[in-house]
Amino acid sequence: MNLSELNLSQLRTFVLAAERLSFVSAAEAVHRSQAAVSMQISKLETSLGQPLFERHTRRIALTLAGETLLPYARQLLQTEQAALNALRTQQVVGKVVLGSPDDYVSSLLPAVLERFSKRFTGVEIELVCLQSLLLRPLLKKGAIDLAFVTRDEGLDGAFIRREPMVWVGAEQHAVWKKSPLPVALYDKGCVARAHTLAALEKSGLPYYSTYSSPSLLGILAMVEAGLAIAALAECSAPAHLVRLGKAEGLKPIAPLDIVLIKGRKNNSPAAECLANEIMQGLSERRGV
Repeated sequence: MNLSELNLSQLRTFVLAAERLSFVSAAEAVHRSQAAVSMQISKLETSLGQPLFERHTRRIALTLAGETLLPYARQLLQTEQAALNALRTQQVVGKVVLGSPDDYVSSLLPAVLERFSKRFTGVEIELVCLQSLLLRPLLKKGAIDLAFVTRDEGLDGAFIRREPMVWVGAEQHAVWKKSPLPVALYDKGCVARAHTLAALEKSGLPYYSTYSSPSLLGILAMVEAGLAIAALAECSAPAHLVRLGKAEGLKPIAPLDIVLIKGRKNNSPAAECLANEIMQGLSERRGV
């Protein structure tokens, strides 16, 4: 047969079945019946003139022909997706207002936004950097299209990733040896602050707050000046700061769940494309 005779829909089903080694699982992925998936595979095998799978009672396995076809099938599907993306890029225009805390903007979003801006040249992105709590009313008003925030009461959306929190201090100052312990905190209402205070209470160490701020930069300034230690999202903790923990008598801090929330008043193609880019680029499930 000619390469042009290959059916991309059948190849897509073949790749899913080959990766999962299950017609049932492939059927669930494409929201079709097992019989429909089996028929697609059979039609592909008929077109190729050779079996792609060995069928057993409770499992399937690739034949030599199936193993040979698999990388080429993946390449064809990737080419198809690249073509669709290129066409889609030309069509999508508009403006997206994205809200997020500054620590996520500086540590997690740059690569995603760079990739998105190269693909969707007709889309303008406006960033609103505020504490997650302060973005909630803007979502309700429709002032922002997407919010990349810490999950909290009234702030729940598509789960993106679970971000650990770490204790940090400046090595040259070693203020963690002081008692009471000086700590720089995020402002009241912040989930990170609540998790930090809970860990401090469990540690049983005497402490006091030297600084309270909604800004990552303000907290880092206090830590680097040797005026406090702090608890930060791991993604935004600078490498030059010392990681603290059990040796200093500090208990672990509960992690932060990061979610993506879509504004109620904006379902534009531009916002949808940016949401997909964030989910594909940062979703924790990609590594599972």
